[in-house]
Amino acid sequence: MADGRRWEEMQVDCLVNIFRRLALDDLTLSVPFVCKCWWRASLDPSCWRLLHFRSLDFMPWSPFSRSFTSLYRLKTLSFSHFMRLVVHRSRGSAEELIFPLSVGASIQDLAYVSIKCPRLKSLALPDHLMLEDDLRIPDLVGSWRDLEQLEMETKSSSFLLVIAEIGRNCARFSRLKVRGLIGKEDAKAIVDRLPQLKHLELSKSYLTKDELVVIISGCRKLETLIVRDCLGFQADDEVLRLASRITTFEHEGSKLLDEYGYETDESEQQTGIFYW
Repeated sequence: MADGRRWEEMQVDCLVNIFRRLALDDLTLSVPFVCKCWWRASLDPSCWRLLHFRSLDFMPWSPFSRSFTSLYRLKTLSFSHFMRLVVHRSRGSAEELIFPLSVGASIQDLAYVSIKCPRLKSLALPDHLMLEDDLRIPDLVGSWRDLEQLEMETKSSSFLLVIAEIGRNCARFSRLKVRGLIGKEDAKAIVDRLPQLKHLELSKSYLTKDELVVIISGCRKLETLIVRDCLGFQADDEVLRLASRITTFEHEGSKLLDEYGYETDESEQQTGIFYW
């Protein structure tokens, strides 16, 4: 209406309160091009606290990449360049960062955010890093003193060192999600190094009853334990009794043997790699 208020006349703090709830594609492709007022409001660091990259497609032919390169007049778009753009706009205020699983993310990107995002509370690591890069993860993860949550789509070869660094440096850490072969040393490290752990997810892992019992018995503050679709155990009466103190215990789909009647291949256990 002619006598109504115009969008561009909204107070900046109101616009910021709205924009901070938007995803990265909206913040970069839509909001800045509405008007100067919206563009200025979108530059507020609080709009960039949640850096969730996993829903974005950085392939050159994707609608997101094509729209971004067209609007910003670029020839190509890489994940690293986009990540640096939004990290710069966060001005050190980012609290959650979810890397894409396998497209474009590198150990250099992780090292960059370890410097530029010192306040991270939640981190989901990229998948399938090179072995030599994998070994750098413990030092980088340990630099986030406020870290409360870590997600590893695949258990890294340096998992024990990662857990040790978290236990040493991250006093508020309470949530871990990892998938892979969970051996005796892994279970013991989780119990010994993460005394404040409240939420643990090991779904689609190789996990025997012995290791599961160690975790249930040792992690006394667990409120949530999710071990769905695992191989190596079935939730028998003993497991259910021990887990009865845990508020949420999800074990559906887990079984002792695979479809061929084997627990797992010995070579897979030795390498720490578990294939479905």
